[in-house]
Amino acid sequence: MVSTRRAGISSTLNGPHHRAALTAFMVVVIAHWGEHIAQAVQIWGLGWPRPQARGLLGVPFPWLITSEWLHYGFAIVMLAGLWFLRKGFTGRARMWWTVALGIQFWHHIEHLLLLVQAQSGHFLAGAAVPTSIAQLVFPRVELHLFYNTVVFVPMVVAVYLHLRPTRAEAELMTCSCRPVLSAAPVAAAPA
Repeated sequence: MVSTRRAGISSTLNGPHHRAALTAFMVVVIAHWGEHIAQAVQIWGLGWPRPQARGLLGVPFPWLITSEWLHYGFAIVMLAGLWFLRKGFTGRARMWWTVALGIQFWHHIEHLLLLVQAQSGHFLAGAAVPTSIAQLVFPRVELHLFYNTVVFVPMVVAVYLHLRPTRAEAELMTCSCRPVLSAAPVAAAPA
């Protein structure tokens, strides 16, 4: 029963409700990416000290920026959204969506590592705070802006290609994003 329900949800999300689900997911992704952009503007544009540069929501709600549970939760939401909506994509769009999924999988691993450290109190490489693997080389703000950008860009390419498929890709589409295909012109009969 559970697998049937899961298949039903997947079929619904990747069929008649793919465009709506994809739109809702992209709104959430853009809002999150916007938070990282706002934090970058606060640091490099406005000259705020890093601890005060918390994005738009982090300024009135500072606990948002320090909650590893929240960051990990969002990494899981991103991973789940990329996974569940993937079946609706075909051709070139599916390839780009899969690239975003692969990058997000690694980003999720980094957040899992941060969460485990925050919960255990044991930090990677003797750091004073939870530290991801790539954070051993790059500062956290820049690293997460980079991660979110390199997940976002292939998603945008995938959505663009998905909404503008080639005729062959459109014929394979079974979701609500499928364009209406006009009938092929009929060749004139020989005289």
